[in-house]
Amino acid sequence: MSSHQREARATNRIAVAFGVTAAAAVGLAITYGLGGQSQVEGALLAIALGGLGYGFVEVAKHLLPQGPYVEEREQLVATPEDVASFEQALERGQPWLSRRGFLVKMLGLAAGALGIAALFPLRSLGPNPGRTLFHTRWRKGTFVVDEQGERVRVDTLDVGGAITVFPQGSVGVENSQTMLIRLTDRDFVTRDGRETWGPEGYVAFSKVCTHAGCPVGLYQQQFKKLLCPCHQSTFDVPDAASVSFGPATRPLPQLPLMIDDDGFLRSQSDYEEPIGPGFWNRGR
Repeated sequence: MSSHQREARATNRIAVAFGVTAAAAVGLAITYGLGGQSQVEGALLAIALGGLGYGFVEVAKHLLPQGPYVEEREQLVATPEDVASFEQALERGQPWLSRRGFLVKMLGLAAGALGIAALFPLRSLGPNPGRTLFHTRWRKGTFVVDEQGERVRVDTLDVGGAITVFPQGSVGVENSQTMLIRLTDRDFVTRDGRETWGPEGYVAFSKVCTHAGCPVGLYQQQFKKLLCPCHQSTFDVPDAASVSFGPATRPLPQLPLMIDDDGFLRSQSDYEEPIGPGFWNRGR
């Protein structure tokens, strides 16, 4: 078999390999778009990358110059033999030059299909949160309700009691879940500037931990501390839920409360700072 025939066959094998890569990548994208199936996705990805790798090996093995080559620098004048050798080398390279454009196009097709398939898993990251952690469902005058949707009154909790509450109409909304605690039966101030936030001893803090976003659901009545069960961040409730232990980097945001003329708890406004992990506050 002549060298030209070997190169032609190698070119065909490479084109098929790149074509297989492109087809497998398209199949991968379709499979993922239809809901995904991990075994099928893994097999298609293996085929796509395998075809790409096989094509590169075939190019290196059969179409690129094999060498080694040594240039003799002592003789600078070309002899008739050198000219003939150069012409022969040029002729050997012509088939590769003519096939290179075709193979580059096939490689572009394979790489493009893989690139498109790689975009689909971005959907697994979930929806773009946008500014959802900068604003919750709490608004001025919103009724405070428990997990059953019942409005919370001033006499709902005894001193030392704690429950999870939500804004009325938004029970179960994660970014609005709030821990309501009654520290005393008198107005309570956790920090300067929050003189009206704790009527009748009620204080409310976001349940979304400022470390990793886990729900802060454990209240230690004896020590007046909130505990996150995920990484043991602990927050001192009377001190505006400041961090007393653990990896959290900032206090839990406090919800301003008020009591209306009928004795129902309401919010004065939304949280005045973003809820959730500390880094979120930097994008404000």
